[in-house]
Amino acid sequence: MRRTARYAPGVLLLCLACTVLAQENVRELTIDGRPVRVLSNDKLELTIRAVGGSMIQLVMKDDPDRLNPLEGLGHFVCVDGFGPVSKEERAAGLPGHGEAHRAPWELVSSAKQNGTLTVAFTATLPLVQEVLRRTLRMVDGENVIYVDSELESLLAFDRPVNWGEHATIGGAFLEQGRTVTDMSATRAMTRSYASEAVDPPDHHNLADFKEFTWPIAPTASGATVDVRIAPVVTPVMDQTASLMDPSREFAFVTAIHPGRQALLGYLFRREEYPWIQIWDSYPGGGRRSYRGLEFATQPFDLPRREVVDANAMFGTPTYRWLPAKSKIGSRFLMFYTRTDPGFTRVDDVRLVNGVLTIEDRAGRKIVLRASRGL
Repeated sequence: MRRTARYAPGVLLLCLACTVLAQENVRELTIDGRPVRVLSNDKLELTIRAVGGSMIQLVMKDDPDRLNPLEGLGHFVCVDGFGPVSKEERAAGLPGHGEAHRAPWELVSSAKQNGTLTVAFTATLPLVQEVLRRTLRMVDGENVIYVDSELESLLAFDRPVNWGEHATIGGAFLEQGRTVTDMSATRAMTRSYASEAVDPPDHHNLADFKEFTWPIAPTASGATVDVRIAPVVTPVMDQTASLMDPSREFAFVTAIHPGRQALLGYLFRREEYPWIQIWDSYPGGGRRSYRGLEFATQPFDLPRREVVDANAMFGTPTYRWLPAKSKIGSRFLMFYTRTDPGFTRVDDVRLVNGVLTIEDRAGRKIVLRASRGL
């Protein structure tokens, strides 16, 4: 005999209220034929793909133009794997950049309490026998998104992990010669031509595998160029890897479009992501352009064997350990805000007592509330 669940009136009303609340917190829509979830507070609206978890749209809710710095590839997580795979891994079905950006992301929970929206996802990675869990939080009145991640190994041995946050800007936010990237970097390296998949192979502006001090990089012609500024050369595809300042607890990377007075940025723990790879792809011919602001456990997106064999660059490890049957975590802040006229660069980002201060060398400041800290 089929049993029908019975609830006391108060319990039933509570359950209905929870359902309505979840629907208000996370809207489920379809974009280009694929399901997405839209999270928001009173300041920002963030769109995330249901498969792969890519953050593909971030807009300020009072922006009539809905300028989206993540247009195109968006921000997706590369775990476990950041770069191409070996022929053996490919034959076994492992995709480049790991499984997480192709796996279904299950919505585990969604709730809003005391002005804070908390949304939790989980993605099962069967090929590498790992589980990724990611929780996003948005606080009313704040232009900040808090992202907490946990990676669990289901295997009984320690293993090196390749983990990259593939943040990518594009669309109208990325304008050659105008959009500027800043970061808390020190030593840096241009990528070797041999390790890139560029077709044709001569579309390089930067020198082949040369060390430099961020942001003045050597070019192939023997000159130098400030790689903060989105290059004006087209077509071109170049990459650089920069070591985050070892003296800082929190590292940052920002992208600003001074003309549109919009600033996107990330703040993260330097010990968790000691490297940033800048990927510049400007193919021309009407095709999409991208700049990657990829903070990661390794300097370049390369096959696992090469990363482990390298072991370190500039005396800093190129991978992270995931112990047997254990979990490791990471946290970062993502912020998107307006700027004042004349604010054209970022020289420092500080988080102190729940206040995020973004400052240029002239002393101009943008101050954002970041109540949850990092």
